[in-house]
Amino acid sequence: MNDEPRTTKTAPPAAADPGASSGSSQGPESPEKLRRVAVASFIGTAIEFYDFYIYGTAAALVLNEAFFPNLTPLNATLASFSTYAVAFAARPLGSVIFGHFGDRVGRKSVLVASLLLMGLSTALVGLLPGYGSWGVWAPLTLVLLRFLQGIGLGGEWGGAALLAVEHAPKGRRGLYAAFPQLGPSIGFFAATGIFWLLSAALDDAAFRSWGWRIPFLLSFLLVAVGLFVRLKISETPVFQRVMERQEASRVPTLEVFRRFPKELLLGAGGMIVAYGLFYTATTYCLSYATKTLGVARDTMLGLSMVACLFLAAGTWLAATRSDGGGRRKLILGGCGLAVVWGLVLFPLLDTEQPVLIALALGGALFCMGVVYGPMGAYLPELFGARVRYSGASLAYNLGGVLGGAVAPLVATRLQAGLGSASVGWYVSAMAVVSLLCVLALPETRERELG
Repeated sequence: MNDEPRTTKTAPPAAADPGASSGSSQGPESPEKLRRVAVASFIGTAIEFYDFYIYGTAAALVLNEAFFPNLTPLNATLASFSTYAVAFAARPLGSVIFGHFGDRVGRKSVLVASLLLMGLSTALVGLLPGYGSWGVWAPLTLVLLRFLQGIGLGGEWGGAALLAVEHAPKGRRGLYAAFPQLGPSIGFFAATGIFWLLSAALDDAAFRSWGWRIPFLLSFLLVAVGLFVRLKISETPVFQRVMERQEASRVPTLEVFRRFPKELLLGAGGMIVAYGLFYTATTYCLSYATKTLGVARDTMLGLSMVACLFLAAGTWLAATRSDGGGRRKLILGGCGLAVVWGLVLFPLLDTEQPVLIALALGGALFCMGVVYGPMGAYLPELFGARVRYSGASLAYNLGGVLGGAVAPLVATRLQAGLGSASVGWYVSAMAVVSLLCVLALPETRERELG
């Protein structure tokens, strides 16, 4: 097989950018510029993951009643989680679409488009009438908006990670990649926090009638903030060099499958445990604790916020230390911890004791952070510059389909049929799969980005 890059002469050289380096991707960048890049990558992912996570929280708490009132409680919960899973199925498609243009047009412009699509789709959920007003059109429209959310988020992470990694000096790529990796922690904290405040301030009827819509409507404001920040950043030096040499890939996704099939599939496998841990410990455990164990809604929301601090800590510690000790070693360590923690997660949760519940959720999210933090640099480093947006995004989001989309659905079925302990075994099994996938991949810390 001929693996030499196929160049295209149709792409014009990128216009000069006064804020971008025209030299090597490892050339010096001004501290002010690097700060802008870090802030832009962090704020963008925080906003987009806030949008994504408020849907998960609403799915666990109210969407079953608002959009599926004619189903039994179990089937309504499964239907609610199924609409939640729709976005994961859409995310690889978003990776293909946004990755194509991100590898041919540029990282910056694509990130602006993904933010708009994600934010507006989210805000419209807050305006969507329920089943009582629109009948079957309400859940159908909900599925469509959730699908568009997935398309938008499918293009977000890869671009934000590349924005940080392709600007960063070689020996500090893990550090700068930590900023977009912190976005999910802050986005989840904000999403859970707003629901916690509304749950505490409103009576149950008001919360279920209109209060749950407020977090979605706030997305209008957050999109404006995100656009303001992202429009001020420059294109990455690595992509500028690709364009200057007229080496843009004709069809980036096809080139990824042809030249990087191992990196794509094993990278996706490595992400399974991160997604599985997160959506089991947040979306599913929130539903399980409130509806099965009878833990108060505001108590669980507050404990989820505490647990999110463990996620942020694990993400930052592992990402920043990956520049010295290597990405692969830390990811493997996080997978190993997750194998063990899956077995203690539900015994701790089933005690119904707030401190032990916080420990259960916090431990799971810390394990997830240790895996997730280094992935911000690891996945982009697996792929060549001309297809890096498509490759990293696809690996990331295919892992989401396998680990995130099905986790709440599988967990709900397992718990109903075999008890909560079986859900813990499922989490541990996902961790073993990810560990084996990362074992088959190389260390990437010393690689040049091109």
